[in-house]
Amino acid sequence: MDKIKMQTPIVEMDGDEMTRIIWKMVKEDLLLPYIDLKTEYYDLGIESRDRTDDQVTRDAAEATRKYGVGVKCATITPNRSRMDEYHLKKLYKSPNATLRSALDGTVFRGPILVKGIEPYVRTWKKPIMLARHAYGDVYKNSEIKIGVPGKAELVFTERETGIEHRQLIHDFDGAGVVQGIHNTDQSIENYARTCFNYALSHKMDLWFSTKDTISKTYDGNFKDIFQEMYDREYREKFEAQGCTYFYTLIDDAVARVIRSEGGFVWALKNYDGDVMSDMLATAFGSLAMMTSTLVSPSGAYEFEAAHGTVQRHYYKYLKGEEESTNSVATIFAWTGALRKRGQLDGIEALVRYADALEKATLGTIESGFMTGDLAAITTLQNVTKLNTEEFILKVGENLRNELS
Repeated sequence: MDKIKMQTPIVEMDGDEMTRIIWKMVKEDLLLPYIDLKTEYYDLGIESRDRTDDQVTRDAAEATRKYGVGVKCATITPNRSRMDEYHLKKLYKSPNATLRSALDGTVFRGPILVKGIEPYVRTWKKPIMLARHAYGDVYKNSEIKIGVPGKAELVFTERETGIEHRQLIHDFDGAGVVQGIHNTDQSIENYARTCFNYALSHKMDLWFSTKDTISKTYDGNFKDIFQEMYDREYREKFEAQGCTYFYTLIDDAVARVIRSEGGFVWALKNYDGDVMSDMLATAFGSLAMMTSTLVSPSGAYEFEAAHGTVQRHYYKYLKGEEESTNSVATIFAWTGALRKRGQLDGIEALVRYADALEKATLGTIESGFMTGDLAAITTLQNVTKLNTEEFILKVGENLRNELS
């Protein structure tokens, strides 16, 4: 078959460790034989970020804004041990945090459902899409370790008048810690609008939860902005589509989510979304079966796997030992990006190809061929455990059948 032609490039962001190995396999075995792949490449591996003082990440963010679609491999966010391991100049920020801040995006995470991998929560029958606000909170905090008695205050100084507003945080009698976080109405409004639009486009209810009974001003501001926007812009649209917007406290929301059958978008603040997305991924079966899409109010999309770089498997790979790493979320990051590129550029063949690759991937698992993490939890009988490369090659075999 002739290779599918592309018009506009996808911004390709390479990554680290085992996922970098998988990235190369997926491209060579599943993409390049069928697509005249057009990408603008950025190496976000830790050595490249260190060499460029992380400028490569900022450049990738700007390119994603320019071209509208990006796809990202998992990357290392270094701690002290990683800094020593890779001889880094400093502890670099999370590339994801940089991308989210630059694009002011909302992260939508959802499970990849497949026959034989059953949710641990028996009531869940439909996917739960988690929408995480990707700005502010503890991810852009300021904090101080306190060693002596003293007074900590929250101070805001008006730029034009110089007037100061002060509030006592705590009068310390000894050692402790203090932290300051922030958000902006503009970012919260962008987040709310993206959530409402996403729910409408997928014909799903939207739930939003914070803890405004405790954080009456900070969380209360989120609650008020969501409600005012819904009443002003979205109530009629939701009602016409038979969908609902529902607000409740986060502790009540967690209980309701566990008892639900799924099938809705759950919007959360940054830290809450970070924690709950991993809970949802695990409860649906596997973190390696979770998609992650960053949606910017400017209209840009960035697709990636929800999991990390699979460090333990990478060390086995370096020793020449056999490992079995799940590549499904990485494959679906590419299909998400290719489908969106095809939709934006009007290339129906690219959309059909993305659909075929996803069908071939899920069909591989449902026919009993899977990586070790899924083989350990599947309800299917007589399954075959494949290593990383074997699984990708098996998907490629099924893909050829789909396309033919």
